[in-house]
Amino acid sequence: MEISQPAAVDRRSLVAAGVTVLLWASAFVAIRSAGQHYSPGALAFGRLLAGSVVLVVVLLVRREGWPARAAWPGIVASGVLWFGVYMVALNWGEREVDAGTAAMVVNVGPVLIALLSGWLLKEGFARRVLLGIAVSFAGAVVVGFSTSGGGGASVLGVLLCVVAAATYAIGVTAQKPALRHASAVQVTTFGCLVGMVACAPFAGQLVSEMDGAPLSATLNMVYLGVFPTALAFITWAYALARTTATKMGATTYVVPALVIVMSWVVLDEIPGWLTLTGGVLCLAGVAVTRARPRRRPPVETTTPSEPTASATT
Repeated sequence: MEISQPAAVDRRSLVAAGVTVLLWASAFVAIRSAGQHYSPGALAFGRLLAGSVVLVVVLLVRREGWPARAAWPGIVASGVLWFGVYMVALNWGEREVDAGTAAMVVNVGPVLIALLSGWLLKEGFARRVLLGIAVSFAGAVVVGFSTSGGGGASVLGVLLCVVAAATYAIGVTAQKPALRHASAVQVTTFGCLVGMVACAPFAGQLVSEMDGAPLSATLNMVYLGVFPTALAFITWAYALARTTATKMGATTYVVPALVIVMSWVVLDEIPGWLTLTGGVLCLAGVAVTRARPRRRPPVETTTPSEPTASATT
């Protein structure tokens, strides 16, 4: 009877992680569309502004106050790096390189998370998790090469995606300790607010670019703030608080596979067999990291004090 509670908690964390990766995958499509009319900084500030409004409302409804003082170092670090620098770098990088190359480079992030969390958070380096990361990263590489359009990529774009991957990894590693002292809603809300303040210098660009941007681009920006930011970051923090940063980082390898499916449905782009193979590898790697090792049943041994039939005759 005692094992049912952890199993239920784990199922909820899996559902939360699933919502996160689904919404983050949709963000690639929305960024691609809105990025044609909004500059990287303006798009990041508008996204964070919309997300902050929703998150503050949720915080007030739940009557959650300020986070504990011990949570603020992680909140500030993740807010500046993950909510701020990451979003600007990713928006800019996707303007310079194709989706496949961006997915391949950004998905270095979970590898960095595994290394940083194993070292700084003392989560260790489980063989199963490292194996899953290797398989998923191989899948991300296959997806990248299969959709890279011949491999011609901007050096600036690749460097920006590396910056995005690095700030994402550091942000996740910093956020994990903060969740020990504050709730998922608190960490997400104040992290988003910190990121919005960091991107405030782009507010003027957002105002000026809104006049010439079509309504669809503005709606995509609002969508990015409400769903891939406000909702997805809450579900991410909820799941992260209940598992290791390494496992959560590896879970995001599903994103390239989901992007392939969304591009297929929304943009009518049929992926080739090599792209599908990479997507399957991404999913397989995540399955490896989430799998639980089987426990061997205890072996019954006969104690020396127990008499045997031959000994009594």
